Amino acid sequence: MPELPPFQLERYFAEYEFNAPYLLSASDCESLGLSELLGMAGPDVRRLWDELSLGYTESPGHPLLREAIAGLYGAAGRDDVLVAAPEEAIFVFMQTLLSPGDEVVAVSPAYQSLHEVARSAGCTLTPWPLALTAQGWQVDLERLESLLSARIRLLVLNFPHNPTGCLPTKAEFEAILALAGRWGTYVFCDEMYRLLEYDPGLRLPPACDRYERAVSLGGMSKSLALPGLRIGWLATRAPGLRARWQQYKDYTTICSSAPSEILALIGLQARQRILARNLAIIQANLGLAVAFCQRHRQLFRWIAPQAGSVAFPQWLGPGGVEQFCQAMVERQGVMVVPGTMFDAAGQHFRVGLGRRSFGEALARVEQGGPAFI
Repeated sequence: MPELPPFQLERYFAEYEFNAPYLLSASDCESLGLSELLGMAGPDVRRLWDELSLGYTESPGHPLLREAIAGLYGAAGRDDVLVAAPEEAIFVFMQTLLSPGDEVVAVSPAYQSLHEVARSAGCTLTPWPLALTAQGWQVDLERLESLLSARIRLLVLNFPHNPTGCLPTKAEFEAILALAGRWGTYVFCDEMYRLLEYDPGLRLPPACDRYERAVSLGGMSKSLALPGLRIGWLATRAPGLRARWQQYKDYTTICSSAPSEILALIGLQARQRILARNLAIIQANLGLAVAFCQRHRQLFRWIAPQAGSVAFPQWLGPGGVEQFCQAMVERQGVMVVPGTMFDAAGQHFRVGLGRRSFGEALARVEQGGPAFI
């Protein structure tokens, strides 16, 4: 098996996340505190927490947790869900589905593991790039149709999209799944930012509900502001897949953390309250970002996201975007992630809209001077 290359984005975060005083590019929402989360617990789940034994847990996930996860779906039920850390889930899924020589089409730009795990399995990967139009980031259905064929084993999606915030229309999403269905292609849809749509009416259905060969990835890290739990999941109605994941997981984590599972259950039961809090933070930060880019329109192009806690504006100033990002972290103590961490061209950089410190980080960037580099 080919060796996995360094994970560019994670290595970048490892260098700066806990050293730079200001983070402009965090993708998660403001993390909840333990006491804050426990304060949201109903009496039954609070009793589970208070009486919790720190032993091994059920390998597929606590039955009550899987039941709560299944409540996010329509067609997929508790027995269609496997609990795992989100990154582990990506790895387990691709290692159990793909074989050397398989062909994969994947949305681009993307979180690196959505591409690299398939490549490391010996697959040929073809990117399906999002199109940047006057209306913002959009999917290119004609391009996708030209890429799919009977040879394609897997189509990798991510909506709402990281890093652009792109969200297809429901009609476009159904068309994407129909194109995959034409060839019997499996679909893996990273839905970690689902439920953070600015207009709930634009929310897409889970892929696993709409197409039997689709797998949905979900988790507590982004929309529900609980990344420290390391709880995510895979959901599918495709026959036989979950059993294969379970067998492979016996060689990774075997089972999840007992405290994390109960805390995740609390978070899921209180999700409407948590989502309302997170969306309020995002909406406030969207206003700050738009105003900032208007004040400095000669240097920044704002490209409005449609959902999620990230956006992907463009640097128009002198030098490359990497030079701008390096100057910000060195001179202003602000970590900004260049688009090259997603193998994206066009001088883009990612901003994270889910943290309460976003305005303070923007102010530090503004203090960098007229040229910002």
